[in-house]
Amino acid sequence: MANDNLKPHLNQNGLKCDDTKKNGHHIKTEKNGPGNGVASRQHRQESFEQAPIYVAVMTYLGFGIVTLFGYFRDFLRAVGLEKCHLAQEREEQKDFIPLYQDFENFYTRNLYMRVRDNWNRPICSMPGPVFDLMERVSDDYNWTFRLTGRTIHNAINMGSYNYLGFAENKADFLKTVADKAQQYGVGVCSTRQEIGNLSIHEELEQLVADFVGAESAMTFGMGFATNSMNIPAIVGKGCLILSDELNHTSLILGARLSGATIRVFKHNNMQSLEKMLREAVCSGQPRTHRPWRKILIMVEGIYSMEGSVVRLPEIIALKKKYKAYLYLDEAHSIGAVGPTGRGVTELFDVNPADVDVMMGTFTKSFGAAGGYIAGKKELVDYLRSHSHSAVYASAMSPPVTEQIIRAMKCIMGKDGTTEGIRRIRQLARNTRYFRARLKEMGFIIYGNDDSPVVPLLLYMPGKVVAFAREMLERKIGVVVVGFPATPITEARARFCVSAAHTRAMLNQVLHHLNEVGDLLCLKFSRQKYSSRPDLSDETDFELDS
Repeated sequence: MANDNLKPHLNQNGLKCDDTKKNGHHIKTEKNGPGNGVASRQHRQESFEQAPIYVAVMTYLGFGIVTLFGYFRDFLRAVGLEKCHLAQEREEQKDFIPLYQDFENFYTRNLYMRVRDNWNRPICSMPGPVFDLMERVSDDYNWTFRLTGRTIHNAINMGSYNYLGFAENKADFLKTVADKAQQYGVGVCSTRQEIGNLSIHEELEQLVADFVGAESAMTFGMGFATNSMNIPAIVGKGCLILSDELNHTSLILGARLSGATIRVFKHNNMQSLEKMLREAVCSGQPRTHRPWRKILIMVEGIYSMEGSVVRLPEIIALKKKYKAYLYLDEAHSIGAVGPTGRGVTELFDVNPADVDVMMGTFTKSFGAAGGYIAGKKELVDYLRSHSHSAVYASAMSPPVTEQIIRAMKCIMGKDGTTEGIRRIRQLARNTRYFRARLKEMGFIIYGNDDSPVVPLLLYMPGKVVAFAREMLERKIGVVVVGFPATPITEARARFCVSAAHTRAMLNQVLHHLNEVGDLLCLKFSRQKYSSRPDLSDETDFELDS
């Protein structure tokens, strides 16, 4: 059944409940593609290997020991034997509602502060494939830092989202950006609704619509706000949001602000999603059992902590079957995947019109700032007058707008060169090479083979800290992530591969990773990989239309 346009007022989702053919659990190797339901089209492989049981036991034990020492240090602070550096309320304000909850700050005081030197490091150069860091030290166990005046030059940058290398400072490439800054200035100082609507804003929106294959598009000055401020304009009370459990915070915040009912399905699990869709259609709203005004499925193209790719063809088949609507966040996938960089719709060769709301950001592949919403013209026109981000936010800075136009034209080949397609292919080669080598070394990594987001599992809290410090000593900048941003037993390092990385840079990183992996005993994988292509069987998934 063809899906209607997403409008302010949509038909109620009153459908009869039909049994559907379930497509099985997600396995490592699958073929996805459009057709009758989901016909197999393209080989995709994702890896989510589980660590040995002793690793989980040691991880919990490590957190337990740190927690016990934290309570002991809190006792020492309470009796005055240790100084407390955190902000505290004065005695005369104790009768007021407390601003600082002791237990809520426990994690910050006793766990995060011990390892704070691994985050928020000051950068003093362009965040390209290499960058410079300002060295800092702490004299009070990371409560405060002081700069030493020394700079760590040419550290390899494996943490920035500079997928296509457009975060660059070459004068020839940035000439048009400099020209627009001279013509329009840096700031617009008004909203698009008032006197901040520039011709280059409209040019960018038309370019974005052409690039993603949508009827219309609208741009915003902040990527996070593109989700959090537009979702409340699309859905509200009486609507149902079905959200992937690993969705980004901006999607979660937007869903909560909307006032809609939120239900969470298991990550990339089509059985879980279909069960919720069937229940929503059959049972309707709680107590009244009236049909939901809208049912909106929210997913991401590439999940930024897992490196996994959405199972888009299957989700489209389900949303058509149950007359739901689809919101696709392509923050990490637009520009980074697909033969010409058009994201997961191109990767799976699906019709962009099957995605009701196409969202993406310019902060990753385009080396700029802001985000966009694309879709039917009725949807975009509605958001222009109802979105808080459109009505109240200042218009996008002109040089930032031109940077996006420059990068997008380069990707599309409208600049008269093949530089854009060269970068897309280079990113794909770098991604495959880096992932394959890590697997050969024995590391556990998550995600899809096409994903430039590469999580390397570290698990234990002590090893997370040691890993980041050892890599920096080898002049490699990495991002490490732990609880509460990840499950307590799945702390990790997250690498972001770029087209700007040369093979020599990647080999240098891999060489040091191999050394650090042996030093810290991080090679937990029990699977054997080789550099030869995987010839495992392919499995087809089909859904009834």
